[in-house]
Amino acid sequence: MPAYATNMRLKFPILALTLELLTIVLFAVFVVYDDGKPSSDPHDPHDPHAGNHTQEGAPMDLYPMFQDVHVMIFIGFGFLMTFLKRYGFSSVGVNLLLAAFGLQWGLLMQGFWHMEDGKIKINIFKIINADFSTATVLISFGAVLGKTSPVQLLIMTILEITIFSINEHLVATVLHANDVGASMIIHAFGAYFGLAVARVLYRPGLKNGHEKEGSVYHSDMFAMIGTVFLWMFWPSFNSAIADPGFTQLTAVINTYLSLAACVLSAYAVSSLVEHKGKLDMVHIQNATLAGGVAVGTCADMNIGPFGAMLIGLVAGIISTLGFKFLTPILASSLGIQDTCGVHNLHGMPGILGGVAGIVAVAMGKKDGGNASMQAAALASSLGFALVGGLVTGFIMKIPLWGQPPDQNCYDDSLYWEVPDEEEESGESFAHADHSKNKAEV
Repeated sequence: MPAYATNMRLKFPILALTLELLTIVLFAVFVVYDDGKPSSDPHDPHDPHAGNHTQEGAPMDLYPMFQDVHVMIFIGFGFLMTFLKRYGFSSVGVNLLLAAFGLQWGLLMQGFWHMEDGKIKINIFKIINADFSTATVLISFGAVLGKTSPVQLLIMTILEITIFSINEHLVATVLHANDVGASMIIHAFGAYFGLAVARVLYRPGLKNGHEKEGSVYHSDMFAMIGTVFLWMFWPSFNSAIADPGFTQLTAVINTYLSLAACVLSAYAVSSLVEHKGKLDMVHIQNATLAGGVAVGTCADMNIGPFGAMLIGLVAGIISTLGFKFLTPILASSLGIQDTCGVHNLHGMPGILGGVAGIVAVAMGKKDGGNASMQAAALASSLGFALVGGLVTGFIMKIPLWGQPPDQNCYDDSLYWEVPDEEEESGESFAHADHSKNKAEV
């Protein structure tokens, strides 16, 4: 059937190599090493470390933070999505592909807003921000996981990071809003962008679920690896671009405590709403991270340790309830088939973080903050995400890009060489499928 021309032999290599060659040309023209001289604008709001590069050892001061964020992007996000029983290669493998291209494209798209003498000066701070830009794509990837081709996803990466960079510049430089852990500009943006794409790519044939849209015992264990890596390193994610010193320490402590409180509320609510008080692995893999998302905007603000814990407590509750009750409603009533439940981990907690930031700034918890600018930043992030996601979805829907047919969704074998023994073990484990996703949808 022509609508599902899934053979990747020409279209994928041509697109991937064309994009890489284009990126190399743009790097040749615009990108240079940071020479260590102070920024022409030492008070650049985009770079709290601008002007500090001449200090002894300063160029590498952020490298440990960069490593932590890098681990989150490539191991955390990658393994979190391996819960599908026949889609592990794509979860980890396509995650690597999108992040590797996205960080290059992010360096360019973000760098164009902050050029010096017509050049993008690349340093640790900028590569951390480039990794951040890829996080938006990987969040959106979760919403359409199993239902898209690598070609479609590369196209989504180009468009999403471009739109993300415009919104980020507006929020940070024009509105001067505070969003150090990016609850609004990464998490809420990535989630609602992905949900808008998923709505456009809605598949009536998957309305009653799919035999491969579920987990098995070992796939859920792999996904838990991603959860633990993300949970451990989230304090670095939220504090990496905070002002050095006490402010950065505050962001680490607030995130650390919010995540800890979130785990308790997620476990408690999961037991409360599940059959015979049992815990649901879907909730544990995802809702335990919601505290990191929700505390992001005000991570570097003086909200008090108890304030951070309250935010985490609420985030764990709303995220778990979202997985249990809201995901099936989105699928059945709005036609939004959110594979990974990104609305519950990134969307709602991202909005909670934005609202918490508005309240914290209004209460004077951040010097020089403006509550109305915080509200404008949240509205901007949601607006860019929804409109950008809808436009991107329609572009991705063009039949040329090799979208998988319904029967081949959630299956690696369409785009990957899969070992025979993996096929057999997948079948043998099928009876152990305990995922609630299919039943709930």
